[in-house]
Amino acid sequence: MTESPLRWGILGTGWIAQRFTEDVLLLPGHTVSAVGSRTERTAETFARRHGIERAWGSYEELAGDDEVDVVYVATPHTSHLAHATLGLEAGRAVLVEKPFTTNADDAQRLVTLARDRGLFAMEAMWTRFNPLTRRLRSLVADGAIGEVTAIQADFGFISPYDPAHRHWSPELGGGALLDLGVYPLYFAWMLLGAPESIKATASTAPTGVDANTGILLGYASGALALLHCNLISDSPWTAVVTGTEGRIEVPSPFFSPHTLVLHRKGKDPETFRIDVLGNGYAYQAEEVARCLRAGEAESPVMPLDETLAIHRNLDTILAQLSRQAVTPGRIPR
Repeated sequence: MTESPLRWGILGTGWIAQRFTEDVLLLPGHTVSAVGSRTERTAETFARRHGIERAWGSYEELAGDDEVDVVYVATPHTSHLAHATLGLEAGRAVLVEKPFTTNADDAQRLVTLARDRGLFAMEAMWTRFNPLTRRLRSLVADGAIGEVTAIQADFGFISPYDPAHRHWSPELGGGALLDLGVYPLYFAWMLLGAPESIKATASTAPTGVDANTGILLGYASGALALLHCNLISDSPWTAVVTGTEGRIEVPSPFFSPHTLVLHRKGKDPETFRIDVLGNGYAYQAEEVARCLRAGEAESPVMPLDETLAIHRNLDTILAQLSRQAVTPGRIPR
């Protein structure tokens, strides 16, 4: 690509699509050319709100718009495969909201399609692109806290129980793990890579989806990752990376950090701060533009092989949870 503006097409009009669009509009060299929804009225409302030129009443029309370079897929989890496929088959690059799909087989289908067609595809794990997250990775890689021995990360909030809501509906890919637990899991992967062992347990909702989930990852180095996600209580949203020579604390929200605190033996704590741009989604949009302008079909920050490997871990966790006969826990009404 040349340095002409990168033209985004927004597939979906929900909350996350709103936030992402707001951030893209903050960036020089980016424009939102079109939006698509299941109905023309919804698309037109979204377009008016954000000053978007074209509004399509179907996802097929959005994907087929020749004034779109990249399709951002922001529909429910269970639709990601179909809607990202629309974009790829129309010759568009795609940025697909997390989780990439709801299982590893579907993730492989998307990756294979993108690679066969030579098109860019990336999972929209926005945490990876935050400048402080990158600083955290550099600190750990440079040995600032020695060898990592443990990671703790947590994300949970109260979601009033409604069997039809995407949080609680198995048909919509509901449950704490796929919506919230991906953040702690990707955080641990980012620093320690593939685990040697996975153990998971959960309390479940009446619909059968996980409501309060704990995950223990074990690594060949002896390191452990203790991860938690839930839909029934307001948890801290923090992370801690502990090493043989210190620790790094990531205050809330760890998945879009504004602050890091580095504690090292014999030294005063060091605090790193940034003012996050917009809602925090702009950094991944900038990475998409960088890759496309450099002719890269994948991002080295969030590579497709890692997305596939993590989805296999998600499958393992979900399989463990499905075998458990756990009494449903407290469900918020």
